[in-house]
Amino acid sequence: MTDTLDSAKLTDRVAALVEAAKRAGADAADAVAVRGRSTGVSVRLGKVEGTEASESEDVSLRVFVGKRVASVSATAASDPKALAERAVAMAKVSPEDPYQGLADPALLVKKPRDLDLFDPTEVSADQLKEAAMAAEAAALAVKGVTNSAGSGASAGLGGLVLATSHGFVGHYVASRFSRSTSVIAGEGTGMERDYEYSSRQHFSDLDAPEDIGRKAGERAARRIGARKAATGPVDVVFDPRVARGIAGHLAGGINGASVARKTSFLRDMMGKQVAAAAITVTDEPLRLRGQASRPFDGEGIEGEKLLMVEKGVLNHWFLSTSVARELGLTTNGRGSRNGSSVSPSSTNLAIEPGERTPEDLIKSLKSGFYVTEVFGQGVDMVTGEYSRGASGFWIENGELAYPVAEVTIASNLKTMFLNMVPASDLDRNFGTAAPTLLIEGMTLAGA
Repeated sequence: MTDTLDSAKLTDRVAALVEAAKRAGADAADAVAVRGRSTGVSVRLGKVEGTEASESEDVSLRVFVGKRVASVSATAASDPKALAERAVAMAKVSPEDPYQGLADPALLVKKPRDLDLFDPTEVSADQLKEAAMAAEAAALAVKGVTNSAGSGASAGLGGLVLATSHGFVGHYVASRFSRSTSVIAGEGTGMERDYEYSSRQHFSDLDAPEDIGRKAGERAARRIGARKAATGPVDVVFDPRVARGIAGHLAGGINGASVARKTSFLRDMMGKQVAAAAITVTDEPLRLRGQASRPFDGEGIEGEKLLMVEKGVLNHWFLSTSVARELGLTTNGRGSRNGSSVSPSSTNLAIEPGERTPEDLIKSLKSGFYVTEVFGQGVDMVTGEYSRGASGFWIENGELAYPVAEVTIASNLKTMFLNMVPASDLDRNFGTAAPTLLIEGMTLAGA
């Protein structure tokens, strides 16, 4: 895969936007160009269902007139002068925001690091098709699997160029390769679905399609015969696939934007115990080949590895420049571009592993619920109330006894974090990563 970012051309475009904004009357400005390219193939039951190829190239301009701000987005071919004049006109009639402005120049990264995010491997549509078919065939070969919900493979890249009116210019490009398959096991009303996927920035790091298919098939087949469990209190073990969602809820709770709006259930907990002493949560933007790595954030700041939660104590919010100013703090380089706006977000977030294996956690329970999937939107990030539909396996005498479906688990995220025990099986190949988690004292609604 060739790097088609063409950084010199895009740098000229964003520089032209910034200059046009200054000529139009902006006191300060920054501009971003984003370019992406991807190819994907989907198959089902041995036949190609679709082949897609896409390319995009867009620019965003943010202008500041005093403490007023406005943003516009357009295709990269748009006229810089017209965009700048429109943005400045919008800013002049916008309400003042005392926290808006570019990042402190002293915080800008001088020489962005090479994080090994780009792999030039060329993958043809035929190779993508072969991988998707191999994954599906491996899944269908598993005993009990009766149908396919589809299999796919893709390859692509994305790049970003950022320029500011106080002299920062930086760019980077990252590749992305993925494979996935989803299959159905069982018959009639007893059918169950499951999936497996692999997504990496380097082609050689991908899981083999046969392994992906086999895991998807085995997961679907072992869910055959699922039934409800009895209503009552329950200790819950979350599979890493679900535990990553729990980590995401924690990230949302310590997002500075939510704290500033007073819409986070952890808004008053800085410096206090928010999780069990066994829980440490890291955020690492500069990890080599990290799924959420970047050499600088959406404002040109590098950022460093942070212990967001250390031995259960909350140490940091995720902060962009404007949010940090609103909270009376300094940005920690977590500003993320979403079109023309900037808001804080996590990077490579991980709940760090514990010392016990997942098997040890399961064996420690006389009865419990091993959750492999949750669904529904029952998480209130203002109060922390948590209620999700769930499926998985019932635990009896330290063993997985039978599959469970059509139940609901509930608690409050504050309580869940304080009762959390991490296992040792952390896989960092995700932007938000977590090991198997044991959370005691939840409530199950079932039969």
